[in-house]
Amino acid sequence: MRIKLFLLIVLIFNSLTAQHLSLKDSYLEIKNENLIKVVRYLSSKELEGRLSGSDGYNKAASFMANEFAYLDFKPMGDKKYFQYFNVEYNEILAPAKLNLIENNQVKKEFNLGKDYVFRGFTGSGHITAPLAFVGYGITNTKLNYDEYAGIDVKGKIVIAFKYSPKWRLEDKYHLGDLSLREKISNAYTHGAVAILFVSFPNDAKPQEPILSVLDGEGKQNETFPSMHIDIPVADEFLAGSGYTLKDLQTRIDSTRRPFSIPLTTTAEILATAKYYEEMETMNVVGMLEGSDPILKNEYLVVGAHLDHVGSQAGEIYAPGANDNASGSAAVLEMARTFAKSKIKPKRSIIFVLFACEEIGLYGAKHFVDNSPVPLEKIAAMINLDCVGYGDSIQVGNGKSAPALWRIARSNDSLYTKMITNNTWLGGGADATPFHQKGIPCAYFVTTNSYAYLHSITDTAETLNKDLFEKVVRLAYLTASEVANGNYQKEKIK
Repeated sequence: MRIKLFLLIVLIFNSLTAQHLSLKDSYLEIKNENLIKVVRYLSSKELEGRLSGSDGYNKAASFMANEFAYLDFKPMGDKKYFQYFNVEYNEILAPAKLNLIENNQVKKEFNLGKDYVFRGFTGSGHITAPLAFVGYGITNTKLNYDEYAGIDVKGKIVIAFKYSPKWRLEDKYHLGDLSLREKISNAYTHGAVAILFVSFPNDAKPQEPILSVLDGEGKQNETFPSMHIDIPVADEFLAGSGYTLKDLQTRIDSTRRPFSIPLTTTAEILATAKYYEEMETMNVVGMLEGSDPILKNEYLVVGAHLDHVGSQAGEIYAPGANDNASGSAAVLEMARTFAKSKIKPKRSIIFVLFACEEIGLYGAKHFVDNSPVPLEKIAAMINLDCVGYGDSIQVGNGKSAPALWRIARSNDSLYTKMITNNTWLGGGADATPFHQKGIPCAYFVTTNSYAYLHSITDTAETLNKDLFEKVVRLAYLTASEVANGNYQKEKIK
């Protein structure tokens, strides 16, 4: 009897030890070399910046779907692993041109990717026209603030600040956060033929021209070119006006009144774009079914956006290594690690690669509006976005879902020791639509992660490999606790 009891104790001890070692081994299976290998493919020239709706994005989605199939995940899309929907799409083609003209001759040719880029939803046109500066490009009749009053911009190319002012009229009236499409529409209404957006020269680190497709909602103007130019380019166009761009921003911001001026310079623009009101794209969705007969009907969602901002004119493309090949690689590496672990999670885990984050979170919105499982059965959502570059880890939404955030903090204390106290309310990126549906979220992102945001230099070579590995390990450990039932869904704040 004593021998049987002794053997039983040994079996129980060995079983518990095996479980502990299996979990530890699984966590250690996440290696930066595996992550970087996936990032290199997703950020390669072949995928051309993974703009939702493009052939490059479709290749990335097929790659992820094939990986899910290899892992024998349950397809959770409309057709196997793909959850289809339509999105507007703009293809920026060759030829492309921005020149300074003097005496009907090209005085200077500017370089695409360095001196300027097109806005994601630029229209087409070949235009040679004089220029005008129109400040922030705002008309707000209710507040009697109109930067087109007193200046004739008919037939001209206008230069406008890309963003809205940081100040308020009389310290209380906000002029409004106009989308770029709203600024484009305003310029077109006043007779302009194209618009050149420019960053704030008085910022501590002024933003260089970046590729972007977040132009806002509204009707596409297919014959109105729009670009983002560098500050030195704007200063060349301002030559002869008596002002630099810094002078103009300082004057407007200090007086909080419009100061728009005609310029003596002329520019030539050539933009070639093909616009589609609807183009099919897709999320990629697969599920690892839970092992517990009851808890397998509850779900953890682990997601990241797969898309980026594409290419332009066949000359440049945004690799999007950190944004967000890193998060996509993290989701895949976590999926692989859970799939090959000896201990299966009790809850089911849905792994999602979202389309259209860059256009406006449309992929995540489509998922929650067309969820393959009841939303009330989703215990939590973990989002990974820009996790490969930076200097430490922050986990967002901790003020909305503090219990979930404490799980991440606890695991960081034991394993990664890299997390910061920075957190926030309200989701963030693709976690936002989940948060809005009452689902607790943890948003993993590195600090100081946007040095190469939407640029041609966001490559795999820039990534912090050790940090990348730690972030994904921490996300996996956090997901493990949620998936194993060590977290009860909380009411978000």
